[in-house]
Amino acid sequence: MIPVQLTIEGLYSYQQRQTIQFDDLIDAGLFGIFGAVGSGKSSILEAITFALYGETERLNAREKRSYNMMNLKSNVSYIEFDFLNHEDKLFRITREFKRNSKRFEEIKAPTVVFYEKVNEQWIPLDHSNAERIIGLSYANFKRTIIIPQGQFKEFIELGATDRTKMMKEIFNLHKYDLQENAAKLAKENQAELHKIEGKLQGFEAVSLEIIQENQNQLKIEEGQYETVLKEFNAVNESFQRLKALKLDVESLKAKKIQFDQLHGQKESMDQQQLALERYEKLYHAFHQLLIDQVKLQQAKKEDENALTQQQLQNEQIENQIKEVTLQLKAIQKDFEALADKRVEENDLELIIQNLIFSKEIEKLKERTSNGSKEVEKVQHHQKSIEEQLKLNEMEFSQLNQQRLDPQILMAVDHWFTKNNSIQEAFKLQTKKIEQFKEQADQLTSFFEAENINMDTVEADFEVLKENLAKNKTTLQQQKSEVEVQQKLAHFAHNLHDGDACPLCGSLEHPHIVEMNDVTASLEAVKAEIQAIELKQEEIQKRHTLIQQKCYQFQLVQQQLDQEKRRLIEIEEERNVHIKTFEWKEFDANNYEIFHSKKEEALALNQTLENKNQAITLLREQLDKARSDVEKFQKYLENFKLEEAEKASQIKQNISHLKILRFDDFVQEESDEVKIQLDQLKAFNQKIEKEYQLYQLQLNDLNPKLAAQQTSIALLKQRIEDQKVEEQTLYKTIETTLKEMNLESIDEVKIILDQKLDVLTLRKRMEEFRIQYETLKNSIVELEQKLENLSFDENIFEEQQQLFSQAEEKLKYTNELVINRKTEIARLSKAYEDKKEILEVQHQLQKRADLLKLFGNMFKGAGFVQYVSSIYLKQLCENANVRFHRMTRNQLSLQINENHDFEIIDYLNEGRPRSVKTLSGGQAFQVSLSLALALAESVQTNLKAGRNFFFIDEGFGTQDGDAVNIVFETLNHLHKENRIVGIISHVEELKERIPVALNIVKDEEKGSQIEVI
Repeated sequence: MIPVQLTIEGLYSYQQRQTIQFDDLIDAGLFGIFGAVGSGKSSILEAITFALYGETERLNAREKRSYNMMNLKSNVSYIEFDFLNHEDKLFRITREFKRNSKRFEEIKAPTVVFYEKVNEQWIPLDHSNAERIIGLSYANFKRTIIIPQGQFKEFIELGATDRTKMMKEIFNLHKYDLQENAAKLAKENQAELHKIEGKLQGFEAVSLEIIQENQNQLKIEEGQYETVLKEFNAVNESFQRLKALKLDVESLKAKKIQFDQLHGQKESMDQQQLALERYEKLYHAFHQLLIDQVKLQQAKKEDENALTQQQLQNEQIENQIKEVTLQLKAIQKDFEALADKRVEENDLELIIQNLIFSKEIEKLKERTSNGSKEVEKVQHHQKSIEEQLKLNEMEFSQLNQQRLDPQILMAVDHWFTKNNSIQEAFKLQTKKIEQFKEQADQLTSFFEAENINMDTVEADFEVLKENLAKNKTTLQQQKSEVEVQQKLAHFAHNLHDGDACPLCGSLEHPHIVEMNDVTASLEAVKAEIQAIELKQEEIQKRHTLIQQKCYQFQLVQQQLDQEKRRLIEIEEERNVHIKTFEWKEFDANNYEIFHSKKEEALALNQTLENKNQAITLLREQLDKARSDVEKFQKYLENFKLEEAEKASQIKQNISHLKILRFDDFVQEESDEVKIQLDQLKAFNQKIEKEYQLYQLQLNDLNPKLAAQQTSIALLKQRIEDQKVEEQTLYKTIETTLKEMNLESIDEVKIILDQKLDVLTLRKRMEEFRIQYETLKNSIVELEQKLENLSFDENIFEEQQQLFSQAEEKLKYTNELVINRKTEIARLSKAYEDKKEILEVQHQLQKRADLLKLFGNMFKGAGFVQYVSSIYLKQLCENANVRFHRMTRNQLSLQINENHDFEIIDYLNEGRPRSVKTLSGGQAFQVSLSLALALAESVQTNLKAGRNFFFIDEGFGTQDGDAVNIVFETLNHLHKENRIVGIISHVEELKERIPVALNIVKDEEKGSQIEVI
């Protein structure tokens, strides 16, 4: 999140509206907000957090927050905050709450609107959730972006549970909380296992042994089927011969019966054949003639009716033409006089225009007289302004000659500012070198007191350690020898005849050695070894301490050399800077003279500015006066020109009059003449319109009459032609009747009215003939086939019974074989299915074991805590980069086995201790380092281009050196594309920060913001 602009009004001590533009502050990389206690510094950060989240650290909703936040002299509190999020999108938030005008302590509910800038327009959003835009909750925003007063050490003091929760939210570690997912998968997997177990219960009777048993039985049943099949084929052959003979005998009998029936129908079918042939002959001869006769009669009747209608319409058109002709004659005289009436119209229009122009000329003369007086008045005012302007310009020129060059003043001021900065840096660097020298002297004194030569110290310690190691080795050998003697004495004491020797296994012991008691010697050797080990431990501790002091001495020497080089650089910079002073009118060693002249120049600049504003105002007034004179003169010229144009137009209009005279209308009003003109125009338009209408009617009726008469003649001719065609058709029908020996056409119509389906009847007769002949031939063939054969029904029934028995036996044995094959196929498929199910069960069981392992891993968010600890360790490593430098490599931060922060103290042999043991300044340093590292991690996680971080406390706890280190750390962040803002009242920081806001509290206006 990068702030762009903040506007505050009526909030805490900010009575009047104040706006902060963050552009210059952000570009500087490091900026500050300074001011006295209670001036309103922290209120700026509180305004930002309240605008974003509607929450503050000082007040909650139950503490009448709106009333207590509002300035007591204000009736409205308003916050407007523009910022860029990590996606570089520009957003605006406005929050406003107003005081109830009737009840002072009652504040109306605040209104909040979130906007996004899209295509240079602010588009309101449908929510007011800053977390969706920034990616941080309110609690984590306070820990990573803006840290309010009293909250700076919150992160380092959080418990392990709260810190894990925070890390989980900031770094989106929810994705590692897989406990529910693992449990869900385990539950689903277990359900699948139960299903598989249920499926396997149906496969208990499926095995390779059962399949093999069924295959053996199949071979037996197939042998039985082959035997039965041979028997069946022999019986079937004899039976089929008898069956075929029976069918032929029965077929012959049935066909004879059917033939007798068809023979009885043959005479009727022959008569129908003759009737059909007569119908077809008449149809071909008369059908089309009769159709043509009917069509001709209908057409003649329709034309006769049309002729009657056309004659009636012709009579109507003739009557209309007579009526229109009479109406034209009635208005012919007025129409012929219409040209003169049009000229009279034009004359009246010219007379009306002249009457209007005459009135306007009178008004123009009056306006010209009044305008001349106004021009004289404005010209006098213009002359007065010109005199005042000349006097002011003379005074400005005299003052401007006394003015110093502002570029020189700025350059000198910049030179003194930089000179003061170099001098201050020289003093601070000198002080720093003295401190490092003091540390080096202390370490040198320590080495002298301890009689340590840094060049040979490592070799000396190695010699001591080597001598002690040799002595210890010698004593350990002695200890081993004494222990062997002690063990032999023990064995010798316990040897008895008949018992096996533990060393050689012999049962006889003729010469048992006698050994002295070596217990005292063994204890003495052990004591000497223990003393050497204590001495080794003591030397190792002293060696470690000396190494730390040597390392510390080397660091101090390196830093001392580095600071000396820096001092030389500052001194060279100071000498170079002094040589750049090139202004003779000022003294490089006397800043007071320059400051005095600068104040005088500023006062003179203010006077010149005021005088310049007065001159600008007078020039504007003069331009306006001149513009007014030109405008009024232009108006007068336009009045006179317009008057001349109208007088000229009147003369021109009079010369164009043809019938009327203008003098006859001078005393009349233009409106009265306009009424006469309108009446004349209406009459003329009426006559012209009626004449044109009647003429159009005649033009329309005459062609219609001619067309009607033509149509009547055509219809009469067509009717005559139809009569001739009808007579010709009648003669053709009479001739055809005579040729076919028919008496009248009515007889033909009776036969054709039957409307026989010729195709269907012909097809039926043909089918009857084919069936009759086919049946006749089939009977002859069967009689010839059975001529020498006889059929016995009893023999057939006996053979049929034998066939049924053989067929039933064959069917039974075949079903046995089929059922056995089906069962084998079913068992084989079931066996393959069972193998697949068992394989699935095996895979599901393996998956269940893995999910159980995952469930134990993810139980109680343990995996999230593990990932969080990794993030914390990385955070510590990043924080230690700055914390080492701030503490001069004396302290570092680490995470212990309980996931709590602890300090490693290198001045005390690198032993850990609690962060609660840190001083106030050290606590600030470690909190700052952690906060910077956390902010960087958050911004990296959000993929933001630039990091922003704001601190509101802590610098008052630091000494001079610590402030320098902290300041250098913060200043270095700018090079890393990071932006840091601080709130402080430490004057030393105020002088060293290049850009800052200074908050001044005015008793009347409230807190005021100025950029320094």
